[in-house]
Amino acid sequence: MKFNIEIPAPVYFIIQELEKCGHEAYMVGGCVRDSALCRIPHDYDICTSATPDAIRKALPCENIIPTGLQHGTVTILINDEPYEITTFRVDGEYSDSRRPDEVKFTDSIIEDLKRRDFTINAMAYNPKTGLIDPFNGMDDIRHKKIKCVGSAKERFREDALRILRAIRLASQLEFTIVPGTDWEIHQQYKNLENISIERINSEFCKIAQSEEFCIQLILYSEVFSLFIPELKDMIGFQQNNPHHAYDVYEHTFQAIEHCKSDDLIVRLAVFFHDFGKPHCFQDEDDGLRHFKGHGKVSADMTNDIMKRLRFDNNTRNEVVELVYYHDATFENGEKYIKRWLNKIGEKQFRRLLSVRGADIKGQKQHYDKDRLQKVENIEILLGEILSEESCFSLKDLAINGNDIKKILLLKEGKDIGVWLNKLLKLVIDGDLKNTREDLISFITKGQQFTT
Repeated sequence: MKFNIEIPAPVYFIIQELEKCGHEAYMVGGCVRDSALCRIPHDYDICTSATPDAIRKALPCENIIPTGLQHGTVTILINDEPYEITTFRVDGEYSDSRRPDEVKFTDSIIEDLKRRDFTINAMAYNPKTGLIDPFNGMDDIRHKKIKCVGSAKERFREDALRILRAIRLASQLEFTIVPGTDWEIHQQYKNLENISIERINSEFCKIAQSEEFCIQLILYSEVFSLFIPELKDMIGFQQNNPHHAYDVYEHTFQAIEHCKSDDLIVRLAVFFHDFGKPHCFQDEDDGLRHFKGHGKVSADMTNDIMKRLRFDNNTRNEVVELVYYHDATFENGEKYIKRWLNKIGEKQFRRLLSVRGADIKGQKQHYDKDRLQKVENIEILLGEILSEESCFSLKDLAINGNDIKKILLLKEGKDIGVWLNKLLKLVIDGDLKNTREDLISFITKGQQFTT
């Protein structure tokens, strides 16, 4: 088949050097798929008939890393970029849906492609040979299909993580998983219990950042519930509230659908923001249901879940903070915005506004446009405040702790911090100008703060 790929110079060099030594070499997998989709590949994998020892002999380079010799993989660094080179192989027997018990090498590119997960990933390319596509991956790309190579039952039995990979690829590429592959996902998803949580986390994050995360939550709720069982309490849990037209789970994926940010922190916060609702509701005599304090309950649950899923501390803390504040009162005024900036910083406040907007839009089809307009007005005023370089943190004050020590003849201690924070509050609220002259004048006049 006629198919040309623009090959980066380092990849072309590697293929050429291997061929000079009498070996076959191809670009393979995701880089071929992404090139066919006119997407920029994130990385380039190369497979070859050469053994790891032969690879090292063919590429006289000091920057060769024997990353996985037992699996036939060598990594070469060119201009500080890593390129994985793997010997053609066929997988041996599997015993637990995770990794093959052994890896066997082959001299056939077709045999190597047979062991791969999906048809769209089972293609190879060489500038001389062209495209090698024994399982019609290009047809599946044209028809936007995710289909296992050969038997879906066997592919998922070999590595259960492929279940999440199928969902992730469908979500990222906006493809549809074909019936046979879909059926096996529903049959075998419990085998994900055998997969390390770190591998699950990696795929889940990619799904969460993808365009169709909300659709996958609908189609595969039982898969996600396997490692986030708290989701089950949300499914079908009615809100009985005039602000909401959906149950908690439906509202969650509606909010995700309206979240246009690709920031993982934001998207995870939208996902987790109402997890606490089934655990902190109050039903009134008139039938209305309220969820007072659900922000804190959701934040606590989010913290526990993200610890269990082995998220890094920074990501976890930032998501938990957004979940905690997502239902807080937002006022459109300069001093209120400055208070938020002082509390959580610009980046987190912008994220919080994104979460809030998605939450409002996900509540009902004809969402409250006045509430959404309020969020948009806050974003406009935020931009103005930042452009004016207004004071909203201690580092922005025109004086510092050393100035206060000299003026009031104080030693080191908490009194300095009390003065600084009270001065900052007055400046934020517009009761005092942030000039060195005004701040010093205020202090020297002996003004007393209520502490």
